[in-house]
Amino acid sequence: MLVRIPHPMPVTTSPSTVFVVDDDPEFRESVSLLLESVKLNAEVFVSAEDFMANYESQRGGCLVSDVRMPGMSGLELQKWMVEQEIKLPIILVTAHAEVPMAVEAMRAGAVDFIQKPYSPQQLLERVQQALRQDEQRRRDERADRLTQNLLDSLTRREHEIMDLLLDGGNTKEIGNRLSLSTKTVDFHRRNLLEKMQVDSLVELARIVRPREQ
Repeated sequence: MLVRIPHPMPVTTSPSTVFVVDDDPEFRESVSLLLESVKLNAEVFVSAEDFMANYESQRGGCLVSDVRMPGMSGLELQKWMVEQEIKLPIILVTAHAEVPMAVEAMRAGAVDFIQKPYSPQQLLERVQQALRQDEQRRRDERADRLTQNLLDSLTRREHEIMDLLLDGGNTKEIGNRLSLSTKTVDFHRRNLLEKMQVDSLVELARIVRPREQ
C-alpha cells in the first residue's frame, strides 16, 4: 500500500549536488564552474569507478556522466546504479551520439542524453529539471515514511476498522460485522483519526489510498 502524508509535518531534504563523472579534466572543470556560477553544488569524479567508490547513497541530486570513458562506461554506470537502487536522475553526455545508445539510456531511466557540443544553457536546463525531479522524489519518500510511522502506531483493531471505513462501511455495519457496539466503533474511529493526524475520512483516504483518489 502506497502511503503519502500531505499535512503539516515538516518535510525537509538535504542539499542537492550535481555529480559530474568524466575522464576529461577540462570538461570536469568547465561543468563544475558552470554549475557553481548559478549556485549549484558540484562534485567531480575522474571515472565511474571513482564515483562508485565515493558516492553515499543517501545523498540527493543528479548525475552528469560522459558515456565513453576508460574502464566502465556511462551506460554501465547507469546499469550499476539501477542494480544498486540508486535513484539519482542521470544525464548522459557524449561526443558520439548514436540512436540505439540513446534509446537504451532513456529506457533505463536517463533523464536526458546530450550530444557535445552543447550550449551551457541546455545543460543547465537539463540539470535543473533533474534536480527538481529528485527533490520531489525525496520529499515523497520522506512523506511516505512519516505516514507509515503513523500507520504503525495504530492497533490491530484500529487498522481493521480503518479498512472497513475506507471501504465505505458505516458505524452500524462495522459494529455488526465485528460484534462491537456503535459506541466502541466510534471510539476507535476517533482514535485512529487522531493518530493519523487528520480530521475526516476523506483526508484519511487521501493519505492511505492516494491512487484511488
